[in-house]
Amino acid sequence: MPRKPPSSPKSSPLQLGRAVAWPDSPEQAKLDRVPNPQKGTNYVARFTAPEFTALCPVTGQPDFAHLVIDYVPGSWLLESKSLKLYLASFRNHGAFHEDCTVAIGKRIVAAIKPKWLRIGGYWFPRGGIPIDVFWQTGAAPRGVWIPDQDVPSYRGRG
Repeated sequence: MPRKPPSSPKSSPLQLGRAVAWPDSPEQAKLDRVPNPQKGTNYVARFTAPEFTALCPVTGQPDFAHLVIDYVPGSWLLESKSLKLYLASFRNHGAFHEDCTVAIGKRIVAAIKPKWLRIGGYWFPRGGIPIDVFWQTGAAPRGVWIPDQDVPSYRGRG
């Protein structure tokens, strides 16, 4: 069956395909969704953000993380440019590691209503202690292959 051609960037409400200002905060960022052309099939989609940055809410110092977001789509897919802009909005946002990681997962769930989602936040050490944060919506659908996130624990030198 032929697919409907995408709408032109001028008429599209999506951020994809057009110049968009960087959002000033996560609250101002918009997450876009697009229809899932395989909505009758359970599969895992993965986003990896190895250079995520937020600010410590106490010191204002930058915190860095490697985020891995896995989800089983329902009717909607998360549009990647909007995710990039949303994640970048944390660069000037002060929040603890746990809050950033869980808030990102919950915001994505609210936007696309996946069948299942998990997020792993692998935070680089500050003060000598790495913090890894994990959150998921519940059990994955039966029969879906869920790959390991394959981000090694921080080992430091030696």
